[in-house]
Amino acid sequence: MPRAQPESLTRVIDDLSQRLGKRCSVNRSILEQHSHGEDYAAHDPPDVVVWPVSTEEVSHIAALCNAQRVPLVAFGAGSSVEGQVNASQGGVCIDLSRMDQVLEMHAEDGDCVVQPGVTREGLNAYLRDTGMYFPIDPGANATLGGMISTRASGTTTIFYGTMAQNVVALEVVLADGRVIRCGTRARKSSAGYDLVRVFAGAEGTLGIITEATVRIYGRPETVGAGVCPFPDFHKAVDAVTEVIQTGLKPTRIEFVDEVMMGACNRYMHLSLPEKPTLFVEFSGSRAGVEEQFRLADEIMQGHGAAPLEWSTDEARRTELWKARHNAYHAGRALRPGWESISTDICVPISALSDSVAQARRDIQAAGLTAAMVGHVGDGNYHVMFLFDPQDDGQRRTIEGINSAMIDRALAVQGTCTGEHGIGLGRRDKLRKQFGDDTLSLMCSLKRAWDPNGILNPGKIFPQTT
Repeated sequence: MPRAQPESLTRVIDDLSQRLGKRCSVNRSILEQHSHGEDYAAHDPPDVVVWPVSTEEVSHIAALCNAQRVPLVAFGAGSSVEGQVNASQGGVCIDLSRMDQVLEMHAEDGDCVVQPGVTREGLNAYLRDTGMYFPIDPGANATLGGMISTRASGTTTIFYGTMAQNVVALEVVLADGRVIRCGTRARKSSAGYDLVRVFAGAEGTLGIITEATVRIYGRPETVGAGVCPFPDFHKAVDAVTEVIQTGLKPTRIEFVDEVMMGACNRYMHLSLPEKPTLFVEFSGSRAGVEEQFRLADEIMQGHGAAPLEWSTDEARRTELWKARHNAYHAGRALRPGWESISTDICVPISALSDSVAQARRDIQAAGLTAAMVGHVGDGNYHVMFLFDPQDDGQRRTIEGINSAMIDRALAVQGTCTGEHGIGLGRRDKLRKQFGDDTLSLMCSLKRAWDPNGILNPGKIFPQTT
């Protein structure tokens, strides 16, 4: 949709200013703060930012924007990386961070009801003394609304699943201001279409989440963490495959390549082997954790790894995982002043070794600086490309390698994004992954639910659609 007409926008801003007072701002610095996510270079500021505190206010804002054909973009913590929160067509940014209450907690049922502005860390702080916790960890202190909207996952996916498996019910404001509820707190249901899963991953293009019921879990008795270097990545993946096939249940199993391990050594003054390395976590009873580490160590050494170093002591666990937790900042420090592009390839585990090896060959042939990390247990890996922002040729080379990586992933029935979402950055890849007929079906759903195209316009779908 084109940018809203000035008179329509003025009417919307006047109404919101009168209704919300100081919770409505056109301050330039505020607009700039809401113009982009965590790792997206383009900045697209909205025309106005508002902070609702209730579903009723969100409903009014949506109905007003819909009547005046003014774009409406939902904003949480701003931690998305594919331009999901950019106001690429201006309009109203609806910042949901002040809707940050935990409304209900049902320990006996393993769920709680939250507003969309509750953050992952905030929810766990609330649950700290209950014996429960929320385990989904995308690597940022994202809001629950944003995590649902991008179908986020992260390091614990292999054990707990993604946000799609951990949200059971939603309250959503539609484009015209209607408020609907979908899903239930029951453990299963066969009633009608599964709309919860439709909104999970819709990136704010179909509705604005105002309440969510998410799963929570009992804190395990014991958590153990371990680190293990391998002579090459193929052996590491083979070891992970055997660990899973044997029936062991790691809570996390992460990969860091030799380039990133070197970056971590320099950034954090460590002296770790600069080899492909697995970071492993098991949880459960003390005896169960010890047994799983013993078996995992046997399997990994059988694939040429050094002995698995592990501990259940919290301070030691933190030390062992230090490199993985700080990999992003360590990678950026390889080239101070340069910018980064992160890929998000996910393939069947059987195709992971070849996918990573081919990517590394392309990187070396082009003479680029790039490091890799991955959630190896579910076939998802990220290449952090670093490039000189003044060198357009370097960026084009990176984009070409990324496209080739995606093509190879799709050829083995993988995906162009395992957890980052589409946003602005991967719109052209969506058609390549699904084809015209499937994409047309998605677009018809968008048009039916948002006929005026006000909700996060320009996101997910190719501009030619």
